[in-house]
Amino acid sequence: MIPIVVGVLRLFMSRRRIAAATAQARRDAPGRMEGHAAMDMSVEGPTVLSRLASAKGFTAVAHFFYMDWASLWTDLLLGLLIAGAIGAWVPATVWAHLFLTAPPFASHPWIGRIAGPLIGPLVAMVTFVCSVGNIPLAAVLWRGGASFGGVIAFIFGDLIVLPLLDIYRRYYGLKAAALMFVAFYLAMALAGLVVEGLFALLNLTPTRNANTAMAPMFAWDLTTWLDFGALAIAAIFGWRFLTTGGPAMLKAMNAPMAHDTCGDKQG
Repeated sequence: MIPIVVGVLRLFMSRRRIAAATAQARRDAPGRMEGHAAMDMSVEGPTVLSRLASAKGFTAVAHFFYMDWASLWTDLLLGLLIAGAIGAWVPATVWAHLFLTAPPFASHPWIGRIAGPLIGPLVAMVTFVCSVGNIPLAAVLWRGGASFGGVIAFIFGDLIVLPLLDIYRRYYGLKAAALMFVAFYLAMALAGLVVEGLFALLNLTPTRNANTAMAPMFAWDLTTWLDFGALAIAAIFGWRFLTTGGPAMLKAMNAPMAHDTCGDKQG
């Protein structure tokens, strides 16, 4: 994707467009959790481990952990809810028809292989996938009959969901945002085609019946214990966050914050 994006932008992002996008970006349009983006919570120390083990390092990690959750929880929740609803309510046959792998196209599989990477990013846009919710829904698409390249392009598609396109528009202007959309879309579609071709050439394309990512089951396995471990770490960070001024800092996150006000709250 990266070389494709670079190539498209070099071809179509003229100096005039770059100047206009830069001027728009310098207007400093306020965004959500603006104070979080401006925070400087760097910690001094000779090594990474020494910085992490220090009181300021522990506080910085805990604060960033909960600030990130505060900035992303709506996107993650919507992505997971939409993915779950579509997986539960939309019949699997719909995806085979949408990705052109059902009859009458089933007898010409090359049609679905070409169309899939073109359709996948568009499905990602309208289903508001995020970097977490897209994987469960990708499993649904794969079992429903989408081509492998179409599923890969769908996973890439979280770069052009509507909220992100709106952010591009606000920060860089409508023309630059439109060009970024075209560049990202072409990169996703072409990368999906390349991945499908390479996996087919190397005989690595997975079989559909091997996909159990959405299987309704529970087991006391490694994943379960890792989940418990993650919850324990989150609880420790939560205690540190609550006892070092985290809630007060969180209230100020939607307004620009001076860089020198953050370090005083790490104590």
